Amino acid sequence: MRIGISMNSSYNVKDARLGARWMIERTKAAAGAGLDSLFVGDHHVNSTPYYQNTPILARALAEWRDAPAGALYLLPLRHPVLLAEEIATLAAIAPNRFIMQCGLGYGGTEFAALDVNPKHRPSRFEESLAIMRRLWAGETVSHQGRWQIKAAQISPTPPEKIEVWIAAQAEPALERAARLGDGWIAAPGLTPAQAKQSLDRYTAFCRQHQREPGVRAIRRDVYIGENAAEAEATGGKVVAAGYRGFSPEATIVGDVNRVANAFKELAQMGFTDILIRNLVADQAKALACIARLAQVKELVG
Repeated sequence: MRIGISMNSSYNVKDARLGARWMIERTKAAAGAGLDSLFVGDHHVNSTPYYQNTPILARALAEWRDAPAGALYLLPLRHPVLLAEEIATLAAIAPNRFIMQCGLGYGGTEFAALDVNPKHRPSRFEESLAIMRRLWAGETVSHQGRWQIKAAQISPTPPEKIEVWIAAQAEPALERAARLGDGWIAAPGLTPAQAKQSLDRYTAFCRQHQREPGVRAIRRDVYIGENAAEAEATGGKVVAAGYRGFSPEATIVGDVNRVANAFKELAQMGFTDILIRNLVADQAKALACIARLAQVKELVG
């Protein structure tokens, strides 16, 4: 079982530099805890500061360890040639494998602001991924479809293969992840029972396409307290207030042993990777939570 971090990119701060500094501090803490992967997300036209993935990850990599890193990209909203170039450059900066997490996106405001028809999400996603893979392989690409591309090529190309993990929850998306991805990311709001059902469907689709299941990752929003009582007083309070509309079962709050046991249960289901998200916004508590993941890793093994 590998334990990585999917850092929150949204911070309700008045000074934009403060949120960026917090992300760098969290990267340092994750590196210090020996976490296995580092990721940032992708959203647009937000009402509170949201730090865009390509530039913030480029900065964060200066603080990261020699372990895989990457970012989530909503492919229907991104021109594939520009994105292929950005990711190839990030891969050249990264000391280890670069992983592109990707999804369809769902926010109507984002699609309206960027003048993208949300009904075209699946076709734009699949075309974009195919185009980028050809560009990363060094091909010269022309394409007539959702994008009009003529004789495009990029340089540099990635120093090694870009791994692709596809976020998916609905049946068609799970099938797409099994058919096209090197891995699958379960939705963060799933309860353990729902996560197991989605995992079973993903592996069934892999068999249907005669492919071995790839990485099976799940994001869990977590608070690890200094002890059980402090965990409940801090993280439990956030969950009880209706955190992100998630079922409380989709979050993990407790001391090191409680969290390690919850991670072991996910490993027993068949998940290969857990990507933690800090459930508590307070920076000092978030950093302490990340540091305690080193002890969780030792217990999980």
